[in-house]
Amino acid sequence: MQPATIKYQSQAVAKLYFIAALGLFTGQIVFGLSLGLQYVIGDFLFPAIPFNIARMVHTNLLIVWLLFGFMGAAYYMVPEESETELYSPLFAKVLFWVFLAAGAATILGYLLVPYAKLAEMTGNDLLATMGREFLEQPLPTKLGIVVVALGFLFNISMTVLKGRKTAISMVLLMGLWGLALMFLFSFVNPSNLVRDKMYWWFVVHLWVEGTWELIMASLLAFVLVKTTGVDREVIDKWMYMIVAFALITGILGTGHHFYFIGLPGYWHWVGSVFSAMEPIPFFMMTLFAFNMVQRRRREHPNQAAVLWAVGTAVIGFLGAGVWGFIHTLSTVNYYTHGSQVTAAHGHLAFYGAYVLVVLAIISYAMPILRGREANPLRAQRVEMWSFWIMSIGMAVMVLALSGAGILQVWLQRMPTTGAMPFMATQDQLVFFYWVRVAGGVMFLLGLLAYLSSFFIGPAADEESLSLGVSTRLQRA
Repeated sequence: MQPATIKYQSQAVAKLYFIAALGLFTGQIVFGLSLGLQYVIGDFLFPAIPFNIARMVHTNLLIVWLLFGFMGAAYYMVPEESETELYSPLFAKVLFWVFLAAGAATILGYLLVPYAKLAEMTGNDLLATMGREFLEQPLPTKLGIVVVALGFLFNISMTVLKGRKTAISMVLLMGLWGLALMFLFSFVNPSNLVRDKMYWWFVVHLWVEGTWELIMASLLAFVLVKTTGVDREVIDKWMYMIVAFALITGILGTGHHFYFIGLPGYWHWVGSVFSAMEPIPFFMMTLFAFNMVQRRRREHPNQAAVLWAVGTAVIGFLGAGVWGFIHTLSTVNYYTHGSQVTAAHGHLAFYGAYVLVVLAIISYAMPILRGREANPLRAQRVEMWSFWIMSIGMAVMVLALSGAGILQVWLQRMPTTGAMPFMATQDQLVFFYWVRVAGGVMFLLGLLAYLSSFFIGPAADEESLSLGVSTRLQRA
């Protein structure tokens, strides 16, 4: 492969964040697999790692590794988009180690200290913020996240302000600032349960169906600009339309979480209508990706990155769009809310929309950070296989969870008389849970294949061709 160098030396900071993201991603999948086994082998790893602790670690690692991925992507993209060095590479490195240490300490706290004791030790009595799903982090960790986020945003914003402003960098900045501002609602924990759930959804929903979608759109646009050579103006127009629809439907679509928590009944209509429209920006993203690839002006040597980018659009549409629509109408959600149908949607949506886009930017940027335009062809073949193995593994898990959810609703929630008790229903779902474990094992194998691709060198004939090209370039 032809040698390549990064355009701005400060982009090298991104490599730290990408490596950490991939390491934490691996940890998340290992804990997810242990959770799947605990569904069918109730005392698996008990009492060392109870189910509630394993689930906390699984979901918290998901959030943290995606944040590392977003930060690494921003540190790589913004200098190139702004045509200037990062405002402070040293500050970015310091924040990396602070964030990594805080994350590691928090996970160790979950695993080694009873959760109630951890809350007592970390000042939860001063400002009660613990105990809510996805926001289980102790108060010092939440404060640390705020400090790291503000430092990161200062660094990125100052870089954008002193350099060129592009649509990609501005949409990215808007999404990152929105992410940080929405997280502040995690510190609001009112005694009224309805208000508590409403503010909680301000964080969770307006992250994954609001500000994160802006980040995803900018990352996808950047990778497609670099790998297809399509005019930036064309990509910018598509991105503006996608972002507009994502914000309109995502913000008002929050209403599909307000159906049955005590808020006014008009949310049944607002949530149903705008949630039903949420697949539109994802469908537009699919059209966008295929349109850009068809109109490409160059055959980029990194075809693996193109595959991850197109996969983001397609699987994001299926997970966030189709599987989201399946149970978003209030009359359907009445039966499916909190069932395994919800788990199926959540897994496929996160994988398609966010996991794949982070892997796409890593797939594009890491070879350049390592001094070459793309990975060797042998490595790219392994990487492409990893995409298909992970995607098929995820499909197996999602179909199993969907089947489990449909049967769960039929047995436990739909009958007006003689509904099956919860635990008796769970016994009827064991087959689906075993299939989910098989899908999880397949996904882990795909991830290991992806990680192995970084250690695969070029074949002998490929190496000779690369050396020949380098020699000709030096003579020229």
